[in-house]
Amino acid sequence: MPAIKAVLFDLDDTLWPIVPVILRAERLLFDWIREHAPTVAAGYSIEEMRARRVALMKSEPLYAINLAALRHAVLTEVFVACGESAASVDTAMAIFNAARNQVEPYPDVHPVLDALRRKVALGSVSNGVADLGAIGMDHYFDVSIAAHQFGSAKPDPAIFRHACEALQVEPAEAVYVGDDPLLDVEGAQKAGLRGVWLRRQDLPLRTMPDHVAPDAVCASLHDLEVWLETRINHGA
Repeated sequence: MPAIKAVLFDLDDTLWPIVPVILRAERLLFDWIREHAPTVAAGYSIEEMRARRVALMKSEPLYAINLAALRHAVLTEVFVACGESAASVDTAMAIFNAARNQVEPYPDVHPVLDALRRKVALGSVSNGVADLGAIGMDHYFDVSIAAHQFGSAKPDPAIFRHACEALQVEPAEAVYVGDDPLLDVEGAQKAGLRGVWLRRQDLPLRTMPDHVAPDAVCASLHDLEVWLETRINHGA
């Protein structure tokens, strides 16, 4: 196989754990709502608003590729239903977004990304809405593709191929690294990239479906760095 010229990464649950971040952001948002829109807080709990988002995403599948728009739509719905000003929703979203971007990268992330960017092109492809600039990690990546900006989401092969085109590499010269067997590993492989399953030990145990064969399984980015070592220069 060709030598690897680019490494692409998923973000949430690959470079940082996302569940505690979202839970904290939702709590901070609800605290703000309780103070500034008390009728909303009295009428809808965090869990009820979460259920509304799930229901809306099922009825409007396009929201699946724009989670920020989905949250904004539900907040607007409940604010209006409770007689609160819809204009306040933008402020509420700013509270949530600021907290959503306060992530804590895994300990291996900064040293490995710093080492890899000296050897290969780096990119990110995400279905989420993380702001790498706000997080302070955009300098690692030559290209960052978000589903809500691109218009389709993983596992659509188009989003992986678009990232490769932006990096000016062939899919066969790229590796995609992520935690989800179907969205990340299978999706990347169907687009012609190599797919590496990053199976971090602190996340809920997932099993790899029988029909998916990752090119490598790594428990950390240090493992990934070792696996990439010979493949960057010589191919394999």
